[in-house]
Amino acid sequence: MQKERETAAIAVADFMDKLEHPMKREIEALRALVRDADVRLAEGIKWNAPSYSVDGEDRVTLNLQGKGIIRLVFHAGAKKKNLNIRAAWGEDASGLLEWAADDRAIVKLAGMDDVREKGDKLASVIRRWLEATS
Repeated sequence: MQKERETAAIAVADFMDKLEHPMKREIEALRALVRDADVRLAEGIKWNAPSYSVDGEDRVTLNLQGKGIIRLVFHAGAKKKNLNIRAAWGEDASGLLEWAADDRAIVKLAGMDDVREKGDKLASVIRRWLEATS
């Protein structure tokens, strides 16, 4: 497991070194925020972006394709599962989540001020998402 994490860390470092993106600072800040939210999260590259998994199951992925925004996609893995996280979640006290499906939600971030402003709430949402999908 340690060897896999080391290999993934090298791949992520290489990806970030080569990344040319207008919101690279924000991406770096989000990476740190996600990694710090829960020690179980393993960082790798998936779908051409930093992605985070627990025990090999994808949970949070950055989507870098938007213009002027970064999306943080919360999901329950690469394959569709019969999970209704939305119903189990109940009221979203953070106000951050946009539900794309019953098992997938998105948080949009529009710049460094947005990342800083939403940081604490976002860390809480990440931890809660991991609880809901474990």
